Amino acid sequence: MDMLAIIIPYYKRTFFQSTLQSLANQTDKRFKVYIGDDASIDSPLELLSQFHGKFEFLYHRFEKNLGSISLARQWERCIELSKEEEWIMILGDDDFIDNNLVELWHINFNLFYKKAQVIRFASKIIIEENNTVSNIFTHPIWEIATVSFYRKFQHLTRSSLSEYIFSRESFLKFGFYDYPLAWNSDDRAWLDFSDNQPIFTINECVVFVRLSIFNISGKQDNNNLKSFSVLSFFRFLILKKLKNYTNQEKEKIIRFYENEISKQRKLKLSEFCFILYFYLKYFDFYLIKKFIKRFLKNILKKHE
Repeated sequence: MDMLAIIIPYYKRTFFQSTLQSLANQTDKRFKVYIGDDASIDSPLELLSQFHGKFEFLYHRFEKNLGSISLARQWERCIELSKEEEWIMILGDDDFIDNNLVELWHINFNLFYKKAQVIRFASKIIIEENNTVSNIFTHPIWEIATVSFYRKFQHLTRSSLSEYIFSRESFLKFGFYDYPLAWNSDDRAWLDFSDNQPIFTINECVVFVRLSIFNISGKQDNNNLKSFSVLSFFRFLILKKLKNYTNQEKEKIIRFYENEISKQRKLKLSEFCFILYFYLKYFDFYLIKKFIKRFLKNILKKHE
């Protein structure tokens, strides 16, 4: 059975000991850790020395910082440190995992092998600001990736990078899409990497995802880049995945895209034509008329 590569794109030491300790505590040691130091000023070498012999790991320091330019490319060059493992997990340097995660992955291996390219675990959010832990987020054992994303879109669940394992084969086929800040890069990855197979979930153990001022999710000054990424991602979703949704779901996705543009600026004519195409393709005259009226109303406002 193939070993698992756990990839850690390292930059900050603040919570890294918890990450490493959770790996040392694994009841099944059939994994190897690859740590890619993104030219951090906060060296983890002294901390890593405490974990020699507790699990197998390889540490590599990159001389040039890449995460501040392209976080998705930083993930990919860290993955390149690994060699033969056919399954990959990217674990944040401030996240940590239940002690039996690797054991349960191996126990369930024959259930999902050749049936799924993407595996996920239950998760909890640790909110550093008020030192609280969320309720557990579990998922259907088998779930189509577009359905999974729609649940997140409707705020019925959560999803981030750390609680997923994916096949190297699928990663090499698609790669991570390079959105600014890698915002939605993970959402797109699961839609791509699943490669028309369902996502398989192991709910019996938890990945703890930390939300703090030190990570992108906790920073407010990245809002413009986040907005740009959201628009780019939803344009992809509409172009490539909209056919997988019901008409009611399609309308919500398109309206969200339209509203996100409107929050920033007026709708461009090219964007109007793009959205109109899908209204004409999927919706009745009433919804088409309402969309055209909204667009004309904005045009008139522009010239007032």
